[in-house]
Parts: sequence; structure tokens; C-alpha cells
Amino acid sequence: MKVLIDTHTFLWFVAGSMELSETAKKLIKNENNSVYISIASLWEISIKTAIGKLQITDSYETVINDVVENDISILPINFAHTVMQNKLPFHHRDPFDRIIVSQSIVENMDLISRDSAFDAYLENLEVKRIW
Repeated sequence: MKVLIDTHTFLWFVAGSMELSETAKKLIKNENNSVYISIASLWEISIKTAIGKLQITDSYETVINDVVENDISILPINFAHTVMQNKLPFHHRDPFDRIIVSQSIVENMDLISRDSAFDAYLENLEVKRIW
């Protein structure tokens, strides 16, 4: 199974947070699954740590270690993702979330996220939000 994890899912997973659902934790830890994080999530973490909106344990430069150590692949943004984002209705105004859900749809990956706002985008699609 290929899954895309949302920004908060990644942060809670690497921090061992109780906020992360057991389902999400099991899917991410399952060695049979291919787990991806969008480069948009890493960009979001970079911006939010730089402006002081997000605190992480170590410096931003160490985030890549968490990605590698947990065998998470980075999903780049391509033109097809931006085309999908351009066509989406504005159920969600956050540009990071909009591109992440677009990637999930284009790449046919279930999205691991607590954010139920994604459900409106995924309605009637094979792709689903898992929490």
C-alpha cells in the first residue's frame, strides 16, 4: 500500500505523540507499505519553524534525518499535481494542504491525516483519508 502522510502526521509520528492515531502509527510502521511525505510538508515545516510558528526538538536541518531513519520517501511536486490543485474547489484555503491532497489524488495514494476537511476533496474517489 502506498500512503501519503500529512505534515502533522509526520511531526506527531517522529515525536511519538499521543495525538497520532493507532491506525496511522501502524500504517506508517508497516514495512509492507510505501510511505511518502510531500516536499510541500517539508517546506511548510521550514517556513513555520523559521517564523517561530512551529517548535521542533532539533534544528530544521535535522528533519531529513527523521525522514530517512523512518524509511519515508519524499514526493516532489510535479506539473500534474499543480493542474489538479488548480481544479480543486476551495473547501480548504491552506496552500500546503491543497497541494498535498492534489498529490494524493494524482498519485492514487491514501492520505493519512486527522484533517477531515480533506474528505470533501476525496468524496467519490478511490483515494481516501485514513486516521
